[in-house]
Amino acid sequence: MTTEFSHEPDAHRYTMRVDGDVVSVLEYHDHGTGTVMHHTVTIPKYRGRGYAAELVEYAVNDVQSRGRGPITPSCWYVSDWFDRHPERAELLGAR
Repeated sequence: MTTEFSHEPDAHRYTMRVDGDVVSVLEYHDHGTGTVMHHTVTIPKYRGRGYAAELVEYAVNDVQSRGRGPITPSCWYVSDWFDRHPERAELLGAR
């Protein structure tokens, strides 16, 4: 099984592919003074495998490494992810 993450800045999204198939997508808006993560979806036949959590972690790490925070999660899934990872709370903006 080959897993690939990508940042597609022109489409304002992060994607996760497994064996070439898109399995999960996280959409965001970079407004210059932070990043709003507003939609996360996993393709129905791939749900329940933890792919969305892996993708959110990848996206959060990328935003942090590029200095594009703070992160504002307006997507319930991203908000829940931060609740499960309080050690990352320093990256949060308003919720």
